[in-house]
Amino acid sequence: MPFQLAALLLTAWLAPFSAVPATPSRVPIPQQAPVVVSAAISLTDALLEIERAYTAAGGGPLRFNLAGSNVLARQIANGAPADLFISADLVQMRYVEQAGAVAPGSSALYLLSNALAIVTPPARAPIRTVHDLAQASVRRIAIGDPAAVPAGFYAKQYLERVGLWGTLQPKLLPLTNVRAALAAVENGGADAAIVYHSDATASNRVVLAFVVPDADAPRIVYPAAIVKAAKNRAGAEKFLAFLRGPEARLIFERLKFRPYIWTH
Repeated sequence: MPFQLAALLLTAWLAPFSAVPATPSRVPIPQQAPVVVSAAISLTDALLEIERAYTAAGGGPLRFNLAGSNVLARQIANGAPADLFISADLVQMRYVEQAGAVAPGSSALYLLSNALAIVTPPARAPIRTVHDLAQASVRRIAIGDPAAVPAGFYAKQYLERVGLWGTLQPKLLPLTNVRAALAAVENGGADAAIVYHSDATASNRVVLAFVVPDADAPRIVYPAAIVKAAKNRAGAEKFLAFLRGPEARLIFERLKFRPYIWTH
């Protein structure tokens, strides 16, 4: 009898707890995969500003991989993760295409153009024409490496057109990308640099000497394409469409890029 009484008391004590419904387990909300954008480093300021506009418009998350176009092209050709590639020239885009790394049906769009510009430190004597770069007071001219970097390749074409490549070549300081050339002037490592017009406007530590006239300039093209191994192709296509839209166009133009509206 004492055992039966104890069992009844235990049952009565547990009854209120057994009546409490179990707390439902929380189902984690899946996070939206970011669009991985491998883009030429000269696009840094524009893309960061466009990202804010894209997010405000309800676009998904983005992740930027910003470097020299030649570096990015080899990364993508070797299987590095990317959904969208924006190069600063056609050479690097063709390298990726020939490696079979562009998505089928995604021919490269001509997204943007740009202009070359010469920048100098604020304290030096003005440089008014390209021929002033031959002055003895100009000892080092920073450019992207012409053998690898689009901005350097464009700079070489320009200097060849105006007949100064041979004269200025001993002064040239070839660097890993166009932003490194800009930084060389900012930090006092060069007396001038040949960069993009968009780079010149991105820095308050250099003086814009002049923008290269279109008649002397090579054709500058920023092509964009969806990567074959893209894990978020739909997101990449959505962001690329935004880049070609009116809101992004205004940002590009304000930062001295020249939007294209056609494909090759």
